[in-house]
Amino acid sequence: MTDHSSETTTTDPVDQTHLAIEAFFTALAEHHSVPDGLASRLRDRYERLRTDQRHLAEDEPSRHNLAVSLAVLAAYRELSPGLPDAELLPLLERAFVEPLRAEMLAGVAAALDAAPDPFALMVEFSRRRERDYFGPAFAFSHPRDDDREHIAQVDRCFYHQVLEANGAGRLTPVLCAFDANWSDAVDPERHGFAFERPTTIGHGGPHCPFTFRRTTGREDPPRVTAP
Repeated sequence: MTDHSSETTTTDPVDQTHLAIEAFFTALAEHHSVPDGLASRLRDRYERLRTDQRHLAEDEPSRHNLAVSLAVLAAYRELSPGLPDAELLPLLERAFVEPLRAEMLAGVAAALDAAPDPFALMVEFSRRRERDYFGPAFAFSHPRDDDREHIAQVDRCFYHQVLEANGAGRLTPVLCAFDANWSDAVDPERHGFAFERPTTIGHGGPHCPFTFRRTTGREDPPRVTAP
C-alpha cells in the first residue's frame, strides 16, 4: 500500500504520482552502473505501457496507481537484459524508496508530534487514503477498528494485479517497501501507538494487514498555555 504524500494529509494525486515517478527515474539514471540516456528510454517505455494498458484503470485513483505500477515495470524491463534480478530488484527498491524518504519521514513525524492524539490522526489518515487514494480497485477489510486498535487489511491489491498480469508479480515488494517512508516515523514511546505489517500480498501473504495499536509509555505533547 503506497501513498506518495509527504505528510499525513492528502495532496493532489496527480502531483504526488508524477513526483514519485520522476524521482524514481532520476535516481535510476543517476546510478553509476546504468547506461547514458536511461531516463529518456524509461519515460518512453513507461508511456507506451500506459497507452497499451490504460483500459485497466476504471477510475481516477486506479489511473494513478496503474501509473506507479507501470513505472516500476518499465524500469525492470529496460534494465533486466543487463542486470540479474538479484542485483536489479534491490536497485529498483532503493531508487523507488530513497529519493522521497527524508522529506516524508520529517513530514509525518512533525504531524504526529503536533497532534493531540497521534493514534487518532494516523487512523484518520489511513481511512482517508483507503477511500481517496486507493479507491475501489483495492479491497479492504477491518478485522478490528476501535479506539485501541485499527487494522486496515488489504485483501485485493491492484498493484499486484497489474504486475501479475504482466508476468512480473515479483516486483510488488518494490512498491511495498515505500510504506517504510511513513511508517518508520512512528515512535511508540513518543506517539503512544505502534505500527506493524508482518506480511503483504507481494511477499506471498494472503493479505496486507496494516495494524495500528495503542501502546503504553506515551509522552504527552507539551501543553501550550495562553500568555
